[in-house]
Amino acid sequence: MKYRRLGEWGLKLSEIGFGSWLNFNRQGQDLATKLHRVAYENGINFFDTANVYGRGRTEVLVGEAMAPFRRDTYVLATKVYWPLDPDWPFPEANDRGLSRKHIVEQCEASLKRLNTGYIDIYQCHRFDDNAPLAETCRAMNDLADQGKILYWGVSEWTAEQITEAVALCDDHGWHRPVSNQPLYNMLERHWEAEVFPACARLGMGIVNFSPLAEGVLTGKYNNGIPAESRAGKPKTAEFIKARLTEDNLNRVRKLAELATGLDVPLATLALAWCLRRPELTSCIIGASREQQIVENVKATDLHLDEDVQERISAILGE
Repeated sequence: MKYRRLGEWGLKLSEIGFGSWLNFNRQGQDLATKLHRVAYENGINFFDTANVYGRGRTEVLVGEAMAPFRRDTYVLATKVYWPLDPDWPFPEANDRGLSRKHIVEQCEASLKRLNTGYIDIYQCHRFDDNAPLAETCRAMNDLADQGKILYWGVSEWTAEQITEAVALCDDHGWHRPVSNQPLYNMLERHWEAEVFPACARLGMGIVNFSPLAEGVLTGKYNNGIPAESRAGKPKTAEFIKARLTEDNLNRVRKLAELATGLDVPLATLALAWCLRRPELTSCIIGASREQQIVENVKATDLHLDEDVQERISAILGE
């Protein structure tokens, strides 16, 4: 495993991180514990979750899974924004967003669920148009001053929103956001033009989610949708089916041929392609099987020379 600094900051993350979106809440503690151990034993030190995953249950699973390991040996990240209980009998006006009330209350709840004394990176899961940005930044600063979080970051924010937040923090002497977690992979690159340069300019690290496009970039859907796959199940197909266009699948088939010629799995090639970007600190993978983790961490050792990158660019239609 290789490790990179989180932007200009001293914190170092494994180039492959491990996330807990979707998989563990349905499968339970045994799987969560097993896969987090495999990730940790393969050099992953960055573990990402969110309060909204499983409506809080996933944080409990992650906290239990990480309990055997020394707290100073890994970086734990979670998020705040989305409502946790949308089915409550009456609408809870403050159970969402980035108000001071919601941030502080959810931080306390996450600390309890994760069974930890502090969160390494506390992330704003989306931008909140209904809360003053200064209120959000001040709340994050206060949590950092109290030692409840060590750093804070954002997810899916625009370059303009990120730049304004950093400027506000600098003007007030508050702790800056240090990271951004965008969707980024071979097939979804909309943040590349503006957000990546903004993060580089501001010294923020990028920790991208869905680097394998929910499994599309493993090639598992090249010949149809397996019944046991995520896309084959109504409860888990919500996001992935939009990616299964014929154009995307044609690209993935050509990428699979290229990966075969290089004698590497397509997933390894896709992760190494993400890691070619110097602005990127860590790719957050998910897994439902141990072997997926073992294979994915090999991406840190795969160097893509100029010829291979040009061939990939031609396939992606750049």
